[in-house]
Amino acid sequence: MTHMLWLYCLVFLLPTESCRTLYQAARESKENVSAGPQGQCDGACNEDNSQCSQPCPPDVQGNMGFSCRKNKWHKVTDTCRTLNAFNIFEENLYSIQPNTESIKITHYAGKSETITERLMQTCPKDLSCVIKGIQQSPRIPGNIAMIVQLLHNISTELKADVDEAKMQSYSIITNHILNSKSISNWTFIPEKNSSCVLLHSVNSFARKLSINKHPIDISDAFIHIKGSTISRDNTEKNFTFSMRVNDTNRKVTGQVFIARDELWDAPSSSPVVSIAFPTLGAILEASLFENIVVNGLVLSVILPTELKNVSLTFEKISKSEEKRTHCVGWHSSESRWDQKACQMIQENSDQAVCKCEPNRFYTSFSILMSPHAMESPILTYITYVGLGISICSLILCLSIEALVWSQVTKTEITYLRHLCIVNVAATLLMADVWFIVGSFFAGPMTRHNGCVVAAFFVHFFYLSVFFWMLAKALLILYGILIVFHTLPKSVLVACLFVVGYGGPLVIAVITVAVTEPGQGYLRPEVCWLNWDKTKALLAFVVPALTIVVVNLTTATLVIVKTQRATAGSSMFQEVRSIVRICKNIAILTPLLGLTWGFGIATVIDGSSLAFHVIFSLLNAFQGFFILLFGTILDPKIREALKCRVTSAKWISRLSEGMGTTTEGMKADLNQFGGD
Repeated sequence: MTHMLWLYCLVFLLPTESCRTLYQAARESKENVSAGPQGQCDGACNEDNSQCSQPCPPDVQGNMGFSCRKNKWHKVTDTCRTLNAFNIFEENLYSIQPNTESIKITHYAGKSETITERLMQTCPKDLSCVIKGIQQSPRIPGNIAMIVQLLHNISTELKADVDEAKMQSYSIITNHILNSKSISNWTFIPEKNSSCVLLHSVNSFARKLSINKHPIDISDAFIHIKGSTISRDNTEKNFTFSMRVNDTNRKVTGQVFIARDELWDAPSSSPVVSIAFPTLGAILEASLFENIVVNGLVLSVILPTELKNVSLTFEKISKSEEKRTHCVGWHSSESRWDQKACQMIQENSDQAVCKCEPNRFYTSFSILMSPHAMESPILTYITYVGLGISICSLILCLSIEALVWSQVTKTEITYLRHLCIVNVAATLLMADVWFIVGSFFAGPMTRHNGCVVAAFFVHFFYLSVFFWMLAKALLILYGILIVFHTLPKSVLVACLFVVGYGGPLVIAVITVAVTEPGQGYLRPEVCWLNWDKTKALLAFVVPALTIVVVNLTTATLVIVKTQRATAGSSMFQEVRSIVRICKNIAILTPLLGLTWGFGIATVIDGSSLAFHVIFSLLNAFQGFFILLFGTILDPKIREALKCRVTSAKWISRLSEGMGTTTEGMKADLNQFGGD
């Protein structure tokens, strides 16, 4: 224990050189953890998601948490820290640590902790007495979390105006944990909102910055603060930043511009502060596990409440023209990027110009880049036009079935057949509706909970389409292998519903329960099953394609076997009904299966646009296929419709004839009365 060494030196008055030697040895031991502890669990990793905890290296407080995945331990949390309430104030005695516990770092609200209280007593003028201790500390997760806590407490504790000296110290402390080399360590902090707390704390502290006559310009490598005063006499106001976003010398620019029209509403000598962060976007992604990419500087803008709009220009980090760009603001209370705060004014391959509305919820802004290529306009057109046709076709299909139900369900097998057709149409209709609902939740700032609900129901109802097709195949086997009337119709109906809805429900629930806790249920920006991370899409594709194979095999065998039935046999009519079902399955099943066969190809990176177009066409027109092959081409339904139309015409003519007769009788009566 290094602090014991110093006590030993002080008490027994050892020579200075001896103390220095002991101290240097302790310091070298300490530096071994500067890159962050990388320990492993001692236990066997046999079951996925099993947990393990290991203590940090000697003289380092905290522990490391591991999770077992694919028979290998992976670090998921890390609270190892070298900083505490004592050594953070020491410039030259960094390794000395007390026996007592340091501040709590698990809560961001409430009473100020030990470090903050001592800081305000030791160096209240400029807060500089902790800078050396922090700068000498390794950027390991526990230290980062502790510094975030300190910055939050300082921002909360200081009620008076903040001068340039305090802002300078605050910036230096913040710069230490925003270093690009520390980004990966943010992922191991147990409090996943630490990066959000940091952003909120910096903005809150800067809001108290007092600006007099001279502008303020505080520049560090990973945070740049500019402040000035404005009034209605100014023609315009702008702040320009140029900062490195990675370890190269390449810089990315950002600009804050306040137009003359806005300045007319500004009170005299109003302070304006803008802050640029080159790495904070990546830190937010890493700590929150967001499926989005911040493609520019994060710019915070603190304006008088009278100013409502500001123009922001972001140079793009990645200048790909194939990726969609969105102007966004950080919603401070919901800790997410929100597209409602800004609108795109102009964009090219190099930069984007956004018009944003700073307020109490939105102070920080940036641009997001979709991780996927822009969707072709033709695919969007095909999808939504096809969905409209599909929904109309399914509604027409259900309407026809309701119209002719009594005529086409006179036997038990025809009743069960049409029950399957109705449920296939109804489930596909619901899937299409939920697909449209999901499109409102999708996007770079996906509303996660709503998207999960939409994806669950789309998954469930699309699976139900296939399982009801499977139910039709099982119905055929039952009719061929077993005498149909051995079971009551109510029992058969119950069995069909168990197959048609029970199977999909079990699969859908298991899929969301297994993948959602690890944020692996959804695809980025789309309310549909994930492929890249968890392969959750297989929970749909595998059952669907398995049912395709089973149904085609069943239909082929039954059609071949029933060719031997003679026209005069007692089972001839039922055999004809079974053959009709088989033909229906033999046509619809390949169409549905082919659709999702192309669907697999679309999730492969770099797949041809042709696969996407074919999948969009087949998927969008599934409802039309069911109407055509399941209803319109059925001779029994056409015959029933013809009878209904003929009956309607006969009734119309009869009513017209009765109307004519009535009018004639009235005329005769009138004539009789006149005579």
